[in-house]
Amino acid sequence: MQQNSQAAVGADSRAAQALSSIPLIQLSDGNAIPQVGFGVWQVPNEEATPAVAQALASGYRLIDTAQGYDNEEGVGAALRDGIDRASLFVTSKLRTKSLGHDEALRGYDESLEKLGLDHLDMFLIHWPAPKLDKYVDTWRALVRLKREGRVDSIGVSNFLPEHLERIIGETGETPVINQIELHPLYQQRDVRDFHHEHNIQIECYSPLGTGTVLKNPVLADIAAQYGKSPAQAILRWHLQQELVVIPKSVTPERIRENLEIFDFELSDDDMRKIAALDDPESGKTGSQPAEFNDLF
Repeated sequence: MQQNSQAAVGADSRAAQALSSIPLIQLSDGNAIPQVGFGVWQVPNEEATPAVAQALASGYRLIDTAQGYDNEEGVGAALRDGIDRASLFVTSKLRTKSLGHDEALRGYDESLEKLGLDHLDMFLIHWPAPKLDKYVDTWRALVRLKREGRVDSIGVSNFLPEHLERIIGETGETPVINQIELHPLYQQRDVRDFHHEHNIQIECYSPLGTGTVLKNPVLADIAAQYGKSPAQAILRWHLQQELVVIPKSVTPERIRENLEIFDFELSDDDMRKIAALDDPESGKTGSQPAEFNDLF
């Protein structure tokens, strides 16, 4: 019993340290987002509750889900279990079959109902689905939600510069964030200047390349220098470029480890070595935004 009590105290201490260490990134609308969050892509609904509960206990306060993940109910159950709502930053994303102005308004209400919340800190368009040609009207709906005070921040996911230019040009409203795949093997350097010029924060999903990046020997060697795992070195690389990052895991130890990245700093030489790993042609692991038009 004493050993269990000591373990619990140690876990609480690590969680408090992680929570106090997570920087906040200022967004262009004046709101702030934790730089490290917890993603739940491919986490089944029944597993989402314990995974998010573990993340919250470990110190995460940014939780990222989506209608298309079909786990908003499970995520919501964990969010309502004892954590002060004001300390949370909850994001969900609109699925493609709900693209369109009125559909998006209804979709937002559906997310709130499933999550059991009265508002979201951020709501995103999940994919532009350019062949459907509905993302501009959808963006107008999100702008309306923001202006009515129903959501704090609005943004997009998987938008290319051409999609961003169109919604900005046709509505006059710029997304505060674009959530895109970004990791050492797919660094998206060709679009970073555009985001910087328009003050759009990049938020990185699949920061570990769905596991492929963890096998890279260069990253393994860099991590070993600091007594860290490859995953921790990769997440630290994201932090040092002022990127928001949302790693995913359902393993308690890995959930905790992914926050233990504030007690070391990669050297300039390490950053150069990682920069050299970029493979724009074949490094991407997910779908191409210009080609993805699936209804889900």
